[in-house]
Amino acid sequence: MANVLRNSAKFGCSGVLSQLSIHSRHGRECVSPCFSLQQRNNSTSPKIKVDLDNSTGVAVLRMQSPPVNSLSLDFLTEFCINLEKLEMDKSCRGLIITSTLSKVFSAGLDIMEMYGKSPERCGEFWKAVQEMWLKLYGSNMATIAAINGSSPAGGCLMSIGCDYRIMADNPRYSIGLNETQLGIVAPFWFKDTLVNTVGNRAAELSLELGLLYSAPDALKIGLVDQLVPEDQVLSTAQDTMSKWLVVPDHARQITKSMMRKQTIDKLLSNREADITNFVSFITKDSIQRSLRMYLEMLKSRKA
Repeated sequence: MANVLRNSAKFGCSGVLSQLSIHSRHGRECVSPCFSLQQRNNSTSPKIKVDLDNSTGVAVLRMQSPPVNSLSLDFLTEFCINLEKLEMDKSCRGLIITSTLSKVFSAGLDIMEMYGKSPERCGEFWKAVQEMWLKLYGSNMATIAAINGSSPAGGCLMSIGCDYRIMADNPRYSIGLNETQLGIVAPFWFKDTLVNTVGNRAAELSLELGLLYSAPDALKIGLVDQLVPEDQVLSTAQDTMSKWLVVPDHARQITKSMMRKQTIDKLLSNREADITNFVSFITKDSIQRSLRMYLEMLKSRKA
């Protein structure tokens, strides 16, 4: 469907501090050093591990970029390359995305990709964020997010880009697009994806209040489809995938295209303007000062 879809507002920075935010078990947002900037992990070890079972046609993509699977340019590039390879492999019909890290699925965009970078680099980074969403939301494969930890902002976007979401039944884990809590605005295509998932009213409340939902609350509003014990997230995703693959591929793909094409085309038609708006926003002196102050605060906590 990716090929089918590809042939077919005002912006605020999303996720600038997303990896810094988690929810307390009582539902109030709190900031924790464990969701801080991605530590520079410049090793050549892969940030993504993919295992394709040729007997079932199902691939498991494991995010493995400590400490929190932040969405850096390198991470996003590797993610998109692996997604494209699977898309081209005719033996692969289903994709499960999960994390190897404890307590976190993905903490969102990497703050260091937006601090002290040139406009050209910021534009390259945002184009990679767009590409991740376009490839995932428009994939021909059946896709399931096996959410085994917290998933704020950009991590939530990745989750709702999938066809189905299974989350660990742990009230300490949270998921949501929490941008407004940080004084920023989710871009239109984040908003559209959330509306398509939970409906207009729930999305409006979620986005205006910058809500992060506990796993049980996420199930109530339809942000996730199923909760299971933490040690059963992946096995349940594999069992669920077998049910999805009973449906003939062409029928599922065409139906998915009908449901998602308009949302995808909207970004494709406004892609350059979206990048320009992001770069203009993130390179503002006031935004850069805020990022610097936050980074200094994190360093002082570690000292």
